[in-house]
Amino acid sequence: MKKSKSIAAIILMLVVTVLLTYTAIAGWGMNASGSIRHIHTGLDLSGGVSITYQTVESNPSQTDMDDTIYKLQQRVDSYSTESQVYQVGLNRITVEIPGVTDANKILEELGKPGSLQFVGSDGSTLDGSSVASAEGLTYTNNTTGLREYIVSLTFTSEGAATFEQMTTDNLGKTISIYYDGEIVSAPRVNSVITGGKCQIEGMSDLEEAQTLATYIRIGSLTLELEEIYSNIVGASLGQEALHTSLIAGIIGIIIVMLFMIFVYRVSGLAAAWALYLFALLDLCLINAFELTLTLPGIAGVILTIGMAVDANVIIYARVREELFAGRSLLGAIQEGFKKAFSAIFDSNITTLIAAAVLYFLGTGSIKGFAVTLALGIVLSLFTSLVISRLFSYAFYGLGARSVKMYTTVKDHKIFNFVGKKAVFFAIAIILVVCVPIGMGIGNAREGKALNYGLDFVGGTSTTVDFGEDLSLETLEADVKPIVMDVTGDSAVTFQQVQASTQVVIKTNELTLDQRQALNEALVEAYPAIDPDNIQAENISATISGEMRTNAVRAVIIAVICMLLYIWLRFRNIRFASSAVIALIHDLCVVLAFYAFFRLSVGSSFIAVMLTILGYSINATIVIFDRIRENLNVMAGSDLKDIVNASISQTLTRSIYSTLTTFITIFVLFLMGVPAIRDFSLPIIIGLIAGTYSSVFVTGNLWYIMSRKLYAKNKK
Repeated sequence: MKKSKSIAAIILMLVVTVLLTYTAIAGWGMNASGSIRHIHTGLDLSGGVSITYQTVESNPSQTDMDDTIYKLQQRVDSYSTESQVYQVGLNRITVEIPGVTDANKILEELGKPGSLQFVGSDGSTLDGSSVASAEGLTYTNNTTGLREYIVSLTFTSEGAATFEQMTTDNLGKTISIYYDGEIVSAPRVNSVITGGKCQIEGMSDLEEAQTLATYIRIGSLTLELEEIYSNIVGASLGQEALHTSLIAGIIGIIIVMLFMIFVYRVSGLAAAWALYLFALLDLCLINAFELTLTLPGIAGVILTIGMAVDANVIIYARVREELFAGRSLLGAIQEGFKKAFSAIFDSNITTLIAAAVLYFLGTGSIKGFAVTLALGIVLSLFTSLVISRLFSYAFYGLGARSVKMYTTVKDHKIFNFVGKKAVFFAIAIILVVCVPIGMGIGNAREGKALNYGLDFVGGTSTTVDFGEDLSLETLEADVKPIVMDVTGDSAVTFQQVQASTQVVIKTNELTLDQRQALNEALVEAYPAIDPDNIQAENISATISGEMRTNAVRAVIIAVICMLLYIWLRFRNIRFASSAVIALIHDLCVVLAFYAFFRLSVGSSFIAVMLTILGYSINATIVIFDRIRENLNVMAGSDLKDIVNASISQTLTRSIYSTLTTFITIFVLFLMGVPAIRDFSLPIIIGLIAGTYSSVFVTGNLWYIMSRKLYAKNKK
């Protein structure tokens, strides 16, 4: 790149950087309540609307309650994927929707869940529970060119067959849609509907179409519900959690930027600048797409920051290798980007596949994690392969052409990893065996293998009017110890009811004696509390059985898809199987950590495991990419030498990538509130486990699986 073009490129990027920085500071900033403007945050970080319904039927079956909760969760996901639906007592259901403060508007839009039926002119009927989905849409009529509004319906497999017969019997007639006994629409049947999909036409505008779609969706609930009260609730983690996470993220990124500059000098400056732009662009797009930021969402952002750094480490480690090989500086830069591309591409695409599967098959916070992860991956690819390249050539064009300005060239020392494979495997096996041991000890001592939190097993919700406005920080510092003394468990969360002095305390399930003891302890500490007004009810898990099943299914399918991709890209099932075995090892290590140290297994547990799932595969892909390359470069060499050389050549990258990601999460651990620390600590354990398996296990596994075939082909 010529000097004039280099100057122009740097000036352009300076302008872009200033504009993005100004937007971040002035456009977002902090509002009066202390939250980040224009960034949607979840119920755990900013609170929202809480609506409690009661079933019209006084004694519903638990099966009907579970089915209604699951279906209602699908409905409220349209407001936010971070919405929560859970059972309270025997016949109540609470819906919590983050990021909103107008309960009346939500009630109006959500509607009153009631009975819905399709009734044909011939008297035939079809229940609303036969509807799988209903959506109000806008489309342009190809014949008239005019915009029209429709409701698109998809029926269940059983409903599709019934509806086909219904449209056959009522062809040319109307099928009325009754909601709570009133007709809300009466479309004419123009043709027999097959395949379980149809459209209701003739809406005057999109709002009418969406309203009808809402009626149909809500009407498909198993039980009829009536709203009994609604509240605006505060965050369960508080703004302090968001503030400390934001500050820790900034400090972590700054430390990583300085580290990159120290290690890679001019190239490190390019990487640091690209990383800064990555962080700004990530925030911009989170804002633009109105994504909801929660604890799992923060995990996705942290992971993609690590991946963005990792891509740059791969590139500039390659540049150093090319310099050692005797290339000119410009040639080394060109070859560094070229040879790093396959490793960066494969590792990011593998994680992107996992994110896509988690989004389409997951629910709730899993979707939020998947979206932030996928967004970050795309940005990481762009900033590392485009922005970093631009900076590298621009700095070279400006005169940074001395090798000493980039690196002190050193040869790679080759370590005998294969020779010590028995030791490495033994350690890995011991770590995996720790899972059943830890779970067995927990089951023997506490009657449960893992310390399941409220999100998984439910508990007791105690509503207390303290008679004074207590901040969430005060509740954590002063009230939580009182509650823990009674319950003997640290799994305690608080939610403030806005415009009141009431606080909802959620704990593990309390016995009658424990409830009484808690009431007495609270009244003793806060005499303004009226003991007669304390209300306690059992609540169900916010992560339902269906959601857990969906999460497990999504993770299994994601792993299978990653395995297939690695198999296709490397054209060798041994690479794929080695990678998956190592991934299972990493997840087991984290699970063992939860089992032994009795960390609460809740929604953050899912975020942690998904983070490890997305991160651990990266280092493995980089090592495998080098083995694939060295099979050609070192053709004819002993397979053991190829594997040792490949791991040794990528060892610096493995250490630096883990270190930079570790720095970001460790700062979060040091500065975060207790919930953030409980979330970040197991991720740190997972990072260490992932690095161990990638460096010491995967290459050796592949070697054992491949040596006989390699020896045969060599002959």
